[in-house]
Amino acid sequence: MTRIIDAFAEISGQYDAVFCDLWGCLHDGLRAFPAAVEALHGFKAQGGTVVLVTNSPRPRASVAAQIETMGVPRDCWDVIATSGDSARAAMFEGVMGKKVWHIGERHDAPFFEPMKLLDDPVEIERVELKDAEGIVCTGPFDPHADPAVLRPEFLLAKTKGLKLLCANPDIVVDRGEDREWCAGALAQLYTEMGGESLYFGKPHPPIYDLARRRMQQIGKPASDERILAIGDGLFTDVQGGMGENIDTLFISGGLARVETGTVDSPDAKKLARFLSDAQMEPSYTIGVLR
Repeated sequence: MTRIIDAFAEISGQYDAVFCDLWGCLHDGLRAFPAAVEALHGFKAQGGTVVLVTNSPRPRASVAAQIETMGVPRDCWDVIATSGDSARAAMFEGVMGKKVWHIGERHDAPFFEPMKLLDDPVEIERVELKDAEGIVCTGPFDPHADPAVLRPEFLLAKTKGLKLLCANPDIVVDRGEDREWCAGALAQLYTEMGGESLYFGKPHPPIYDLARRRMQQIGKPASDERILAIGDGLFTDVQGGMGENIDTLFISGGLARVETGTVDSPDAKKLARFLSDAQMEPSYTIGVLR
């Protein structure tokens, strides 16, 4: 059974590093959560390493610039691993072919910028669906539209045998008070229709491999038993951490705040029912990161 805690400091001494989610954990899509920032400051002050592990389809430099505008200071984290970088590496290695149909918004354009770390990257061309060898999905064209609007295009894509690269496995996120669809919802629909979707973010292994490599690169490796995954996504952050055999801290006041009855802290009975129904058992649960 998950242990409900009031503050991260109650358990932080057991860990050398955290894989910390962003949206719903450190910010709400508009502004940073001050208590969460201070919790990470406190962890770093005691020698801990903070890896921001996010299902953002953006390169890490773009994410760093974005969260700074929201009020997340540079000194509360060490390095960033994004699902976008993990997926971009696969794309530039030719997993989707050379000609791809891109599903996403204009601000996702950095996804297609060249990766300097690859020795011989494939030159990617964005084309119309009829000419595509694969699909790259960074998110919906319209995050407020039902994913089902793409059924006709997905039917054609499935007929052509195209694979869909999902750069963000999240189904939904809350931007302030507004809920938006993510790339994961489209990939889920495509799979349900009989297509093949490839995932690179949480809860899938590639992004955790990238996070560990990032720690190695900055000279701060950590053993799995000394790493804690933090986030509000039960089927991304928690499931991913459990799959990697690392401890997890579930933020119940994020996406599941209604289901868990979370105001400041979760309602113990509602939380237990919610986790039982989902067949998930995070190591710890806290209302908000603080």
